[in-house]
Amino acid sequence: MVTLNVAETKTSSTENARTYEVRTFGCQMNVHDSERMSGLLESNGYVPVKEGERPDLVVFNTCAVRENADNKLYGNLGMLAPIKRENEGMQIAVGGCLAQKDQDTILKKAPWVDVVFGTHNIGSLPTLLERARHNDEAQAELLESLEVFPSTLPTKRDHVYSGWVSISVGCNNTCTFCIVPSLRGKEKDRRPGDILAEVQALVDDGAIEVTLLGQNVNSYGVEFGDRQAFSKLLRACGEIEGLERVRFTSPHPAMFTDDVIDAMAETPNVMPVLHMPLQSGSDKVLKDMKRSYRSKKFLGILEKVREKMPDAAITTDIIVGFPGETEEDFQETMRVVEESRFSSAFTFQYSIRPGTPAATMDHQVPKDVVQERYERLTALQDRIAAEENAKQLGKTVELMVVAESGRKAEQTHRLSGRTRDMRLVHFSVPEGAEQPRPGDLVTLPITEAGSFHLLSDPTAEQYSVRRSRAGDAWDRAQADSCGTGTTQVSGGPVNLGFPTIGLRK
Repeated sequence: MVTLNVAETKTSSTENARTYEVRTFGCQMNVHDSERMSGLLESNGYVPVKEGERPDLVVFNTCAVRENADNKLYGNLGMLAPIKRENEGMQIAVGGCLAQKDQDTILKKAPWVDVVFGTHNIGSLPTLLERARHNDEAQAELLESLEVFPSTLPTKRDHVYSGWVSISVGCNNTCTFCIVPSLRGKEKDRRPGDILAEVQALVDDGAIEVTLLGQNVNSYGVEFGDRQAFSKLLRACGEIEGLERVRFTSPHPAMFTDDVIDAMAETPNVMPVLHMPLQSGSDKVLKDMKRSYRSKKFLGILEKVREKMPDAAITTDIIVGFPGETEEDFQETMRVVEESRFSSAFTFQYSIRPGTPAATMDHQVPKDVVQERYERLTALQDRIAAEENAKQLGKTVELMVVAESGRKAEQTHRLSGRTRDMRLVHFSVPEGAEQPRPGDLVTLPITEAGSFHLLSDPTAEQYSVRRSRAGDAWDRAQADSCGTGTTQVSGGPVNLGFPTIGLRK
């Protein structure tokens, strides 16, 4: 009898497995859905493709909200067409919001696609792929309502030290610029016990940070009639031993209540960070957007948050050039941004999204006017961000080390981490000091500030590492994937966990 070692066994069991790659466009909901797609595929025998190799399966998880979303998809599909022709057995699948919206259009424009599936039936992906192979023809399945709550599906998390937890899917709002409700349906809330059980499972697996995720998290509870369900959920997360950081995205100002602010301020592991979408500072534009709040209410929320949490970092979303926006309307946005002192803002130039009420509104703003206003807004926000970051100079902060390093990491040899208010810090490890692992917690001073990140070059006396359960989990995951354990991964820019398109860098 021949005995194989662990590495040989792993190789023999996976050498014939089909490889896959998931390419994600759009928001944090899509990022989490992609984790589920990966988990589903791996539970059905697929393995991640190795860097530099051609995958047997490419899955596109698409967005219908971002500008040029369809051009981006069809451009990628066009580049894959000749590769697919030359590689028998290769498959391409398209899912997500654009698939839900366009449905049969994708197969008409790109007949080499094998599977099209929507936002409501992610769990069907493995079956549809097998059926497409067996029948040698494309398969399209797009349901009009949720088949199964996504969090019941297997999930492969991007990082063991942190995780997304969906508390709801869908949205009951009717914002005139947004197509999401028609693609993801009405809001459906998970029961609190199911959410907390998933959070506990993540913590048991080594995570120390969790992000509660929903299209409109603070309306959580509407389905079962508890208006304070979200604040109760935050407080319940505070009772979970080992969970050090809790945040959430994204709330809606119209439904943001004082009990949520109190829960944030009084629950130690809830992070002092808030993403509060403004969209516009003009009351007229907000009315046209059907946002159901006005600038005074928005600024009042920020005032209450900072009264309870003076050091809270607040980020936002803003749309420039919504139909009918005048120069006076835009100046109102500039005024509210100046008063709000956002630590960062995701700014978007309005573009027509077919199927939304705003697409057919009169007085569409000329592109050159939108561009000029956008440049003025981003210049203002860049200045504010730099001024707010400058206030961090000299402060001693605790970072959770992340796996991705900055763009200049190879030259600077700096690692990266996030403060409790989610500010990005690139830091150096003093000579002879302990090297932290992703998931470990490092305490150090801020020594330099830029508009979009902070720097720390501490002395040995200023630097300390707290090894964490998350760092231990990182080591185990690296060992399981034949990694080296304590190596810091360098790569692209660190993601805030919010939509990245439109973020100034």
